[in-house]
Amino acid sequence: MSQSAASTAALPDVSGHTIVAERYWGRWMAVAVILVVLAALVRAFAVGQIEWDVVAQFLTARAIMEGLANTIMMTVGAMSLGIVLGVVTAIMRMSPNPVLKSVAMGYAWLFRGTPVILQLLLWFNLALVFPTIGIPGVWSARTVDVMTPAVAALLGLGINQGAYTSEVVRAGMLSVDVGQYEAAKSIGMTRLTALRRIVFPQAMRVIIPPLGNETIGMVKLTSLASIIQFSEILHNSQNIYYANSRVIELLMVAAFWYLAVVSILTPLQMLLERHYGRGAGVGR
Repeated sequence: MSQSAASTAALPDVSGHTIVAERYWGRWMAVAVILVVLAALVRAFAVGQIEWDVVAQFLTARAIMEGLANTIMMTVGAMSLGIVLGVVTAIMRMSPNPVLKSVAMGYAWLFRGTPVILQLLLWFNLALVFPTIGIPGVWSARTVDVMTPAVAALLGLGINQGAYTSEVVRAGMLSVDVGQYEAAKSIGMTRLTALRRIVFPQAMRVIIPPLGNETIGMVKLTSLASIIQFSEILHNSQNIYYANSRVIELLMVAAFWYLAVVSILTPLQMLLERHYGRGAGVGR
């Protein structure tokens, strides 16, 4: 046996040949490098100029808790609006009607082609274009009174999300075999009934993973609404550090709560994936 083989664990097999166990030195080196980097990061934050008692003090401050609640509510509201618009747009996109298909494609092109922050600013400043909104002869109001930061954020984030969700839903619908559509049609189902009872239940296993990822992304995307003065976590954290100059400490507080919310949503996404992936070997 060679010297290199002798330096490793060796076991005889049934045929009398020597089996040399592989050492995986590259893996151990990678683990060592990662541990060194992590230790360096932990030490940097531990000895850096961060007042951790200030972080603990503001972690549950009233303004931060209000910002957290607003972030969660905006995430739920924007995603709900986005899902409704996304489903409707995906159905329109796959419709044989060329007008509906063109409208759906134009909607996705417009809102996926412009930055979210630009859309938020446009909604917030809508009064510069339309001073009043309403139904002629029934109801009208000043746009500046209606388009509050919360409403502008909901519309900006939700409508933008709808454009992306429409592609996710369309991909799920395309994953269902065309024979399923034909079978539903052969037993007299309408197109919408077939979508509701046959197509969407099968498409969910394809839709849920990216949609769950979009939801987690929305939690962080709400921070962009701080530019239009919506009181979410980052905006309220900024208001506090403008007053006490504890910038990094308040940013750490905001980071903690974003991570906390995402840490709760991630296992929920996995449970949904497992539920809709039953019978297809998905989520195991």
